[in-house]
Amino acid sequence: MTELGETGVIPDPRAAQIERLREQVSGLKERLAACDAQIDGLTDFRERALSQIAAQRMEIERLRDVLATPSNVRALPNSSGANAPYGSGS
Repeated sequence: MTELGETGVIPDPRAAQIERLREQVSGLKERLAACDAQIDGLTDFRERALSQIAAQRMEIERLRDVLATPSNVRALPNSSGANAPYGSGS
């Protein structure tokens, strides 16, 4: 028998169970708050990523339109073997 039982005080097992459950609930609330914060961060990241992808797609479409439009601008010849002119910084 325990000391409490020897002194005539019988502990209520329900009180111990209630305390244990309160501690578990507290721990679960902390974990839930951490998960919610992580979800918020991931949601923000997702929104930024989708926005960036949309902007990149719009730029690609704009560049394709520029290439498809007839223009009086010609491409420069490829001079891979030639030296850069003096003062070009290349």
